[in-house]
Amino acid sequence: MALVVFDLDGTLVDSRQDLAESTNAVLKSYGAAPLPLERVVMMVGEGARVLVQRALTAAGLERDEAGVDEALDRFHACYRLRLLATTRPYDGIDEMLSRAATLAELAVLTNKPLAPAQRLIEAFGWSSHFISIIGGDGEAPRKPDPAGLRQLMSLAGVGPSSTMLVGDSMVDVQTARRAGTAMCVARYGFGNTRGDMTLQGDEWIAETGHGAYSAIHAWSRS
Repeated sequence: MALVVFDLDGTLVDSRQDLAESTNAVLKSYGAAPLPLERVVMMVGEGARVLVQRALTAAGLERDEAGVDEALDRFHACYRLRLLATTRPYDGIDEMLSRAATLAELAVLTNKPLAPAQRLIEAFGWSSHFISIIGGDGEAPRKPDPAGLRQLMSLAGVGPSSTMLVGDSMVDVQTARRAGTAMCVARYGFGNTRGDMTLQGDEWIAETGHGAYSAIHAWSRS
């Protein structure tokens, strides 16, 4: 049996607006002007703390570690209220997951904290598809550290040659490379907007949610 591991934000769900509005709510609470949505989106991908820290810096709100902790608490409070306001699965994802589950074990590896990740997955009815969900606030270091991906491989009883990571950012690409797994780049996701995507030519490419299934299917048969 093969294993396919999915990133969450920008790969399974389009959460741009809710993340941006929550971030800007934090900035507003400090009296700062909001940042454009696309600018906030470019800060996403390495966990909530990094997002908040980048937003504070961009808004000219330098904070020490304790100040960042306080801002992060404000972000979590705001995001809990907005989590499902506009966030929706990308087109084709529901069908893709159902079909991919017939080809491989499925799991999620995200830098998002586990609780909101689980809430999203439960809300969209996907819980039964995944053997495990690893969030960015657990014992495993966040991506691009490959520890979480290796943990999922161990759980599924497979090696790197039988594992594919599907994600939309260079963080995901680096994670797959460090773990020695196959990589499918979700070009439809917002992780590409950071402009740091550098590929080697051996990655699988998905332009849509349906395309992700096609890539998984072709890889599983290769």
